[in-house]
Parts: sequence; C-alpha cells; structure tokens
Amino acid sequence: MALNLVRSAVSALSYHAVTLFLFTKSDIKTTLIPISILSAVSAPSCSLSSTAHAVFWIWLHLLQFDVSNQTLDPEEDKNNKKDRPLPSGRITFRNAIIFRWALVPICFALSLCYSAQVFYASVALVFFTILYDECHCHAGHWAVRNFVNACGFASFEYGSTLIARCDRTSLDGAGIISVVCSFGIFLTTIQAQDFKDTEGDRLIGRQTLPLVVPSIARYTVISGLLCWSIGLSFLWQLDIMTSLCFHALALLVGVRFLKYKTIPQDQVSFYLYNVWLSAAHALPGYWRSYVAV
Repeated sequence: MALNLVRSAVSALSYHAVTLFLFTKSDIKTTLIPISILSAVSAPSCSLSSTAHAVFWIWLHLLQFDVSNQTLDPEEDKNNKKDRPLPSGRITFRNAIIFRWALVPICFALSLCYSAQVFYASVALVFFTILYDECHCHAGHWAVRNFVNACGFASFEYGSTLIARCDRTSLDGAGIISVVCSFGIFLTTIQAQDFKDTEGDRLIGRQTLPLVVPSIARYTVISGLLCWSIGLSFLWQLDIMTSLCFHALALLVGVRFLKYKTIPQDQVSFYLYNVWLSAAHALPGYWRSYVAV
C-alpha cells in the first residue's frame, strides 16, 4: 500500500515536472542560457551557489512569461507546437490560467527573499509580461514589440545579475554596462526571431519587421550584429584573435539570414544568432578575467 502511494506520488511529480519543462522548452536556448551566462559573468566572482540561484530565478520568471504567452491563443499552438502542454492536453486551459496568475506572487515572494532590488526587477518583468501578452504588444508595431522585448530581457538580466553577486542590492559599473548593452542588442536585433514565424504571424496579423519591411529586414540583422560586434570588442577590450572570432561569428549569422530564407533555414540561423548572443553576453567575463586584473 505504502509502496503504491510512493509510486503514484513519484509518477505525478514526474508528470508535472515534464509539463513545467514543456512550457519553457523552446526558450531554454533563446533566453535561459544567454541570460544565465550574462548574469554569471557580469557579477564579480561570488559562488556557484549564487549562480545556481540566479539560473533558477530566471527559469521561474521564464515559466511565468511562457504560461502567460501560451494561454493567449492555444489554437495557434495546435498547428505549430503540438508538444506544448495546452495543445497536447497535459493541462486544461482553465488550470493554465489559474497557474499563470498563481506564478506572479510566487515570483514576487522568491525575489523578496534576495533583496528589495531583486523584487523590483521581478515586478518590472511581470509588468512587461502583461504589457507584451495581455495588452497585446506582441501583436503591435514591430518597434513597440522590440522595445517591450528588450525591457523584459533587461529585467531578467538585472534581477539575475543581482542574485549572482555577493551583494544583492546593487550592480557595479561593469554589471550596469552589461545590462544596458544587452538591452541595446535586443532592441536592435531581436527581429532575428521573427523570420522563422512569418507564416503564422501573417495569418494572425502581427506587424513584425520581416512582414512590414521585408526588403530591408534581413539587412537590419547583419548590420546590427556587425555594429555590436565592433562596439563590444572595443568596450570589453578584446585581444585581436578573440575579436576576429567574434566578428566572424557575427558575419556568419548575418550572411545566413541574407542567403538562406526558408523557414527551416531561418530556424537554424536563429539558433546561430543565439550562439552569437551568448558569446556577446560572455564578454564581460573576458574583461573581468584578462583586463580588469
């Protein structure tokens, strides 16, 4: 009897754990990994425990965003992303809505355990989530969409970098510059994520940059990546070989967006964009290790 209860409990926990993973699965490589890298290297060396706390904080807030985003139009995911919890039937729409709003106080409570400043970052992130999802900025003009996206990412980064520090009440100069630069990168290049979704976006009337100005949209990616690569190389004082490798990666990603234009090819290009983004987020670590010593 007791053994059956244990088995049932383990089975239920496993089921729900997989459901939570599936909510955030598609954003692990695009959000969790790049932001975790930035928070780890932008903070002065503290401890692995602090980094683990930061990663969990990012994931929990990412879950809050993803549940919100995926309850907006479950029918859309039935066609494109059938493994997500709602279209696959792992959770009902009603329970997903309840879970979506239950996550908000959970995020706030966890953040308060670290510091008031982390709590403010959590409040900002929830605010921009509501703005993006419930207030439909995701379906608005591409410039507004990019701006709200960038603000949301900056909130992720500010909160997680604070947690990764020994002092969780403020960032040092390098940490602030890292977050500001990342905000600029997302503001000017986040349209890289929209090329792979043009078919679905066109059907529901989203005004993404690839749909509004298709003739120049791909050029904005390569120009943005190259400009940021040059600027960040000077800012973080990279040596010549590291700088060349960083520039080569930016050029590779940019050229792919220009040359390969099918949906599967754009998906691969977006993966490589996230590799470049992770490299850009790692540069403050290079500066702390080799320059500011």
